[in-house]
Amino acid sequence: MSNPAFASLIDAIRGHYRNADFIPLHAPCFNEQAKALVNDCIDTTFVSSVGQYVTRLEEEVAAFTGAKHAVAVVNGTMGLYLALKVAGVRAGDLVLTQSLTFVATANAIKMLGAEPVFIDVDADTYGLSADVLQAFLNEQATLKDGVCMHRASGRRISACVPMHTLGFCAEIDRLIDVCSAFSIPVIEDAAESLGSTLQGRHSGTFGQSGVFSFNGNKIVTTGGGGMLVTNDDALAAHAKHLSTTAKISHAWLFEHDEIAFNLRMPNLNAALGVAQMQQLPDFLREKRALAEKYRGWIETIPGLLSLREPKNSQANYWLNGAILPDLPARDAFLQQSNDAGIQTRPLWTPLHRLPIYADCLRTEMPHTEWLADRVVNLPSGVVCHG
Repeated sequence: MSNPAFASLIDAIRGHYRNADFIPLHAPCFNEQAKALVNDCIDTTFVSSVGQYVTRLEEEVAAFTGAKHAVAVVNGTMGLYLALKVAGVRAGDLVLTQSLTFVATANAIKMLGAEPVFIDVDADTYGLSADVLQAFLNEQATLKDGVCMHRASGRRISACVPMHTLGFCAEIDRLIDVCSAFSIPVIEDAAESLGSTLQGRHSGTFGQSGVFSFNGNKIVTTGGGGMLVTNDDALAAHAKHLSTTAKISHAWLFEHDEIAFNLRMPNLNAALGVAQMQQLPDFLREKRALAEKYRGWIETIPGLLSLREPKNSQANYWLNGAILPDLPARDAFLQQSNDAGIQTRPLWTPLHRLPIYADCLRTEMPHTEWLADRVVNLPSGVVCHG
């Protein structure tokens, strides 16, 4: 049975998106310049991993985020893999992360033969909890010759990967303080947070490295792609080397000095990204305005709350969301909205609930499970003009 209170929100969404028959969760918005740059890339014939647009996109992302270096990659998952590899993560290691994230976060860890350790999130940032992380390390880890070791298993804890959930900044400064005391490098999964800042500093630039996604549903898209950012000269050089099959530069010889892969973003995708980066300031303004509208719509409905950016931060509002009273209410809203042609989605199934990760070491998950059972993501794409 439909809920009249939900119907008011559904009507508001439909009106904002011009009463479209189907309203997707997050569709990309392209302008004429995007088509022109892609056509120009085709005309150059440099459509693969070599070309001016790859370099230009790296420069533009570095400038926008304030990072010293940016390395373009084929997607965010491989960006995380690369960031973990150059951080020294090895097979058999443990890597701290959150269960409330897209599965790619943990999959990138597993690609290196390491194991994720799931830490609960904070209820107000939706990201990995510094307090829970501190308690876990105090109870279960120790420093041995400058290396963090898990006491019970004797395995090395070689990295920590917090995720800026839905574009809302985790308490990354505190997380880095906690990890620094245990000599653990922090790699930010900033896949969803391009344009988000904490205390005026861009997400992805606090840790040893950060990784953005340019998937088709992100605030900026290259169709498929990602970007690793870092302020470390040597790390950036190594990441770029490994992303290009570790080929030693030479006019004609094919010599390689490490086992590596072709992880470089194609120039054709980068051309689209260059145009999208020029649209990004407008996207951010429109998304913030939409977030204000959502707050007005959501918080007039008894029992519903909106997702709000944490204190001292500015979110990109990649996805807006509503917090429903409980799991039955969440599922009822999902059914009613999708039946009405409005694509809404729950948060990801927490990774510790998936059979493939059920045996991983983890903390208690009260906030993770509470949010997963209640949050619904709402259509958040920019309305394309013209």
